[in-house]
Amino acid sequence: MADPTDPGKRSPSERVYVALRDAVIHGDVAPGEPLRPQELATGHAVSLAAVREALLRLVGEGLAERHRNRGFAVPTVDAGHWRRVAEARAVVEPAMLRLAIERGDLEWEVRVRAAYHRLAGTPPATDEEDRDAADAWSEAHRTFHRTLLDACENDVLLATFDRLWVASELARRWFISRLPGDDRAGEHLALERAALARDTDAAADLLVAHVGQTVDQLARTRHA
Repeated sequence: MADPTDPGKRSPSERVYVALRDAVIHGDVAPGEPLRPQELATGHAVSLAAVREALLRLVGEGLAERHRNRGFAVPTVDAGHWRRVAEARAVVEPAMLRLAIERGDLEWEVRVRAAYHRLAGTPPATDEEDRDAADAWSEAHRTFHRTLLDACENDVLLATFDRLWVASELARRWFISRLPGDDRAGEHLALERAALARDTDAAADLLVAHVGQTVDQLARTRHA
């Protein structure tokens, strides 16, 4: 089986998936833009089957949409949709965090501390063109939030988190990064401290407020 981490050993479908995922995340293709399988197959010199496999994988992750009789497209820009995603996160993630604090062991505490340390030590990109820096911070950010929650030991909830996170990340990349930064670093530190102190109520409240900032920021982009 091809190793997806080695660009030289990726399958045709994996190569298309990685290229399209990068293009969507970085805004190289406009929201709502069609993703035409035949054009992609020609452009990437792969089979139509490989392209369809890659597109369906993107649909499953929320990075593409499939429309009946209209094929595939980049997700559309709909502030109402992003707001609903943020509200869903504000409901689901605090409940997961409560379970994680209840069930997490010492190893979970170590992972949380390490994930926070990595995030705190990864500077946000100051230039939108610096993709490596933007991707490094984005991954450290995702890892911190995912690690906080993974001790909930519920794969259904974790899969829900993963999908909501992708949608939220698109909103952050496409909209929120245009705005002046808030003190998210301070919020992350407060979350880490409350979780490790096993202060369930404080941690859940902090997470609700943290995710709620996304709703406020999205509203501000309508006037930015």
